[in-house]
Amino acid sequence: MRIERAIDGYLRHITIERGLSDHTVAAYRRDLAAYGGWLAERGIADTEAVTPAIVAEFAAERASAEPPPAASSLARLQSSVRGLHRFLAREGIAVDDPAQRLRPPKQARRLPKALTIDQIERLLQAPSPEDPIGIRDRALLELLYATGARVSEAIGLDVDDLAHGDVVRLRGKGSKERIVPVGSFARQAIDAYLTRVRPDLATRGPASPRLFLGARGAPLSRQSAWLVIQSAAERAQLTAHVSPHTLRHSFATHLLQGGADVRVVQELLGHASVATTQIYTHVTVDTLRDIYATSHPRAR
Repeated sequence: MRIERAIDGYLRHITIERGLSDHTVAAYRRDLAAYGGWLAERGIADTEAVTPAIVAEFAAERASAEPPPAASSLARLQSSVRGLHRFLAREGIAVDDPAQRLRPPKQARRLPKALTIDQIERLLQAPSPEDPIGIRDRALLELLYATGARVSEAIGLDVDDLAHGDVVRLRGKGSKERIVPVGSFARQAIDAYLTRVRPDLATRGPASPRLFLGARGAPLSRQSAWLVIQSAAERAQLTAHVSPHTLRHSFATHLLQGGADVRVVQELLGHASVATTQIYTHVTVDTLRDIYATSHPRAR
């Protein structure tokens, strides 16, 4: 099969059958366009002509590029190539998988940055309670921290997803659903938004089931949600970098510091593997040291 057709088929597969997000599909498309272009430069136009040596050469060349690519970017690029060839072999389009032995580069394990509980309080209090958009922003921030939702999951919520009162149905990566409790503070903020603000916003644009709407009545975008968080961080005078994922990291860290089991946190975050969640256990080392220092008779 021609390389271009193979890439198009794989992108349709991850979009339709696997349900990956537009953002993820766009990243895979860029990576595979680079891979396809590299093969074309070497006169390789058919998938059957790709060998393990060719795949290894591509990976080695990309890894030694100047300036050096970030380990995360290189890992994603190799993941895209592996996914393509695995798909072709599984579908019977190719006889063998030439990328089967390609191993992603080791990435430095970075501890996620979490805000303190005091900083979270300041962030959540930052939007104006007198301004309709401020009421919406407070509801969004409270929901993100209360549930550990990704920003894409939060802005993808429909009003009906909150029909059960103290829980919310989140749709994660690969369209996987999970049920997460919603605390009373978040529920109150959302109720205030639903009764005092959303009805007016809904009249400004085409009918939408989305929970969070923009000032013109359209569903709130990722970019707008990012700006909500940045604006709140500035109003709260937080010097630390605050992103949508900061609230998710803080959610997980504070649960573990409060004694939650790591597998419960895994379920709440929607992680497929507990290994992904366990990175948060390293964040609580300082807490463990403090408890040890104050509790053990021979700690000092």
